[in-house]
Amino acid sequence: MTIENLLKNLKEHAPDLDSEGIWPARQLSWLAEANVLRWVVPNAYDGLDVSAEELTQGYEQLAQACLATCFVLTQRNGACQRISGSNNEIMKRELLPRLARGEIFATVGISHLTTSRQHLANPAVQAELQGDEIRLNGTVPWVTGAEYADIIVTGGTCSDGTQVLVALPTSAPGVKVQSHAELMSLTASYTAPVQLNDVVLPWDHLLAGPVEGVMKQGTGGGAGSLTTSTLALGVCGRSLELIQEQADVRDDLRSVANGFSSELATLREDLYASLAGDQDQPQRSAAAIRQRSNSLVVRITQAAMAISKGAGFLRGHPAERAVREAMFFLVWSCPQPVVQGVLEELSCREGF
Repeated sequence: MTIENLLKNLKEHAPDLDSEGIWPARQLSWLAEANVLRWVVPNAYDGLDVSAEELTQGYEQLAQACLATCFVLTQRNGACQRISGSNNEIMKRELLPRLARGEIFATVGISHLTTSRQHLANPAVQAELQGDEIRLNGTVPWVTGAEYADIIVTGGTCSDGTQVLVALPTSAPGVKVQSHAELMSLTASYTAPVQLNDVVLPWDHLLAGPVEGVMKQGTGGGAGSLTTSTLALGVCGRSLELIQEQADVRDDLRSVANGFSSELATLREDLYASLAGDQDQPQRSAAAIRQRSNSLVVRITQAAMAISKGAGFLRGHPAERAVREAMFFLVWSCPQPVVQGVLEELSCREGF
């Protein structure tokens, strides 16, 4: 399947995926047919190992076509990247070729190690290192596709404050996937908590650690990374299309469409410059781009809703879906400085 046909299929079926809230099994099979599942897997393990720029361009296109499918893919790719970026050759050989071919599904459960539940006195998942075993207890709060995952890349915190990252088979005794959440949008991602009751893993499932801030090690994108901003750009692009369609028949909307188009183009330029390592200018830092992406996706989707009038308020209208999807970026992998920026803008404080 060509990328063009893939994007067409994803766009056509995105409304049904949203309304029905079903797991995107068919969409994932299309990704496999188009070799998208090989993007982040190294060549040595039957992958394509595409460049960061190619991956980012792909994410933006996929998010514009179907955010739910693209989000699931990023969580799966995050797992692949954490595995391939580790020093664990056993897990690489065992998992990466099968992931590249779409034979198994992996995902991540790492928010409790970065942004989620960091305010709690006790860690969400406690890890004990006992000889050649790793024992895990607790709850991984957010795991996309947990019910369908064969492997969850997750971790826990040891008594000394260090953290470990592991490749957790969902078939391991003590792993219990809870019911998936009914979300404001992206319910089809089947994001659910996973309970770990005295789960014991052999040492060869260790991907990183024990070390302080294990998510700062290796690759895979942390909180507030450019991947999140890229997906927001995809939703912005889809909303801009709605606005431009109306501007083509309404002269009073041309300046609005042009303004959003210019802002999106500038943001995209800065994002790709940041990706290439040019972060000397303040507006090109990952945090600044995330904050700008959040701001734009909220404003442009609401503008599309306002322009669509009553029709846009109907359940299933593209503008209505985009508004709900925009809210996702206010909570997904959103570090405190970005949250603070959002709150300052929403409260119309000085500087916004």
